[in-house]
Amino acid sequence: MTYCVGILVRGGLAMLADTRTNAGLDNVSSYRKLRVIDAGPGRTMVVASAGSLSVTQAAMTRLTDAMLLATVEGGTEREGAPETLATAPTMFRAATLIGQALHAARAAVDEAVGGDRVSTSATLLFGGCIAGRKPRLFLIYASGNFIECQPDTPYLQIGEHKYGKPILDRVVQFDTPIAEAVKVALISFTSTMRSNLAVGLPIDLMVLRNGDTDPELIHRITDDDDYYRELTERWSSAMRHATASIPLPPYGAMTGQGVLV
Repeated sequence: MTYCVGILVRGGLAMLADTRTNAGLDNVSSYRKLRVIDAGPGRTMVVASAGSLSVTQAAMTRLTDAMLLATVEGGTEREGAPETLATAPTMFRAATLIGQALHAARAAVDEAVGGDRVSTSATLLFGGCIAGRKPRLFLIYASGNFIECQPDTPYLQIGEHKYGKPILDRVVQFDTPIAEAVKVALISFTSTMRSNLAVGLPIDLMVLRNGDTDPELIHRITDDDDYYRELTERWSSAMRHATASIPLPPYGAMTGQGVLV
């Protein structure tokens, strides 16, 4: 399991993903789930993945190999050259290509594993921009279909999302500054990690400002990160203080100590 979140606000796009992966209770390791795709100059394309590693790896390999093959065979501009992420005219079209690759990769893995009881479910978050246009963010399902992030709900999640969703719902709006959105996203991560051991550090972070063609920040947060440690401690303390400051329920015969008598 994993947890990934993308937030698209007026100021830009932030994408975050943990790195926890496991093949059993006693086999826990880390694997990068946030990938920046080299699709050529003027193109920022970032993918975060959750689910079957074999499926998501195969899908990404199909996409990168297609770009490499087009270059080897004489460039992507020649007549009849296959469309790739390096030539897709819009982020919507790029999301379509990624959806097709994910669908094909899952079908191939399904055929290979046959009757084995192996989960091949996988989902992707895909975000970025082309030629400095406004960033866009998509959630792509294993069957190849996808939805796009909209201002009414300016974030998308995949993986173990239920623990982090409440804080995003309460705080993040389209006008939220991008730095504030990153802070809230990190709170959603520490809340998730507190409740689910299948999500863990390091966290990979990418920030793309509206109007830019290259990411402002690509950063990995590890367990010795001072800011993340302080954020975790202060959030836990704030939650305890907020709970203590709320009056006890006035129902029945409850005492001032909160004991039902």
